[in-house]
Amino acid sequence: MSDRLVSPKMTEEEEFIEGSLRPRRLSEYIGQEKIKENLSILLEAARHRNESVDHVLLYGPPGLGKTTLCNIIAVEMGVNLRTTSGPAIEHAGDLASILTSLQEGEVLFIDEIHRLARAVEERLYSAMEDFAIDVVIGKGPGARSLRLSLPQFTVVGATTRVGSLTAPLRDRFGAIYRMEYYDSAALKLILIRSARILKVPADEEGIDEISGRARGTPRIVNRLLKRVRDYAQVRADGVITRKVAQAALDALEIDHIGLDQTDRNLLLTIIQKFDGGPVGLDTLAASTSEDSETIEDVYEPYLLQLGFIARTPRGRIVTRFAYQHLGLAAPGGGNGMGPGLWGMGGGIE
Repeated sequence: MSDRLVSPKMTEEEEFIEGSLRPRRLSEYIGQEKIKENLSILLEAARHRNESVDHVLLYGPPGLGKTTLCNIIAVEMGVNLRTTSGPAIEHAGDLASILTSLQEGEVLFIDEIHRLARAVEERLYSAMEDFAIDVVIGKGPGARSLRLSLPQFTVVGATTRVGSLTAPLRDRFGAIYRMEYYDSAALKLILIRSARILKVPADEEGIDEISGRARGTPRIVNRLLKRVRDYAQVRADGVITRKVAQAALDALEIDHIGLDQTDRNLLLTIIQKFDGGPVGLDTLAASTSEDSETIEDVYEPYLLQLGFIARTPRGRIVTRFAYQHLGLAAPGGGNGMGPGLWGMGGGIE
């Protein structure tokens, strides 16, 4: 999965490279217009009151700019950013160590916040709400609880699975924003900006071709730009035109709407092994030798967005749009919705 060119997950190499392409200020950030507008008001109001920003939760598929927005919040407020992740904070003591080292107004970014351990999450409640944390000193009958005051700070949480957050944790965020897939116009602007930074010559038609195959995701559009740049330098005159972009992306087996061989294999597995569905997630994961969480968080969001698959109470099904894209005849008189769906009361989740 990590080797996929169209995977929205960041590779270790990109953690270093992507920094040069990330916007630093809210005015430079492209897309997510509603979030930008609401966030600008939130930040300006906090600056006027000379307070830390209210806690912010960002959720949506990976690669849409949650980490970038978190960096921007810290820069706009003129404070430091501390970064960690849910799986990295294994014990309540780890969280206490992080919180007590924070300075006034700093931003604590917790990626994959839905994966916090329950004991850690409960310790975070009072820290977010009261800016205090209870620490137990000693052991056994002589143990006592000491309440430590914390400086005002901001938690920015990021998650791809907002439904996995407990209600008490979710309620402690004052601002909750959903990240949406980017439209073609926004992706083109991102590409033009990235091409300028990377000093890659590209014409408008070449930009159009890359943006159309980027799955609505900025991280993927920048990754495709780099690979097409390589192809243009080796096989062409260095300029990214539509013809060059088409040849490069076709060679990488990324079709005109951004599906790669992994996506096609997932769809074909449901079609060929399970007659188009419905098929349960665990069964599908076993059949494709993939982790069920990877299917749910990485593969499915874009296929759902395209309308190529649907979730039903009995499992996943492939729709007629996927059959058409793959050049296959849909079963059941052309509806392509898989056997048994229409007898289920149309229960698509």
